[in-house]
This record gives sequence, C-alpha cells and structure tokens, in this order.
Amino acid sequence: MPRYDFRCRSCGATFELRRAMAQANDPAVCPEGHSDTVKLLSTVAVTGGASAAAAPRPAAGGGGGCCGGGCCG
Repeated sequence: MPRYDFRCRSCGATFELRRAMAQANDPAVCPEGHSDTVKLLSTVAVTGGASAAAAPRPAAGGGGGCCGGGCCG
C-alpha cells in the first residue's frame, strides 16, 4: 500500500498514513485528533539494483563538447 504524508494545520504535526490509492485524497485526521490537515508532496528515492552503463568517452583530441574538443585548455 502507498504511503501518504500529511501535516496538521492546527498543531503542526507531520504524520504518514498507508492507504489504498483510491483513498489518496480522502480527509485525514492527525494523531492529536485534528481534522484540518493537508497532504504533502512526497519524493521517492530509489537506490541500488540496476545501474546505467557509462557512455563511451571521445578519444583525446576528438570533437564534441568542451572537454572532448580541447577548448578548455
């Protein structure tokens, strides 16, 4: 189940709820019992697992970009 973060406008508490996506926009009550809450924008960090292959570097003196074309020196 997805996790949704909320902040209470009355007491300032932040809390999370796990609920079905169909209930994502339903009202939430803070742990102190206040109902004036807002859903926060959450960011997701995905780490580990697959990694992208590095792009091949241009040969020394070859064209392409500042570092590949020799215009930096």
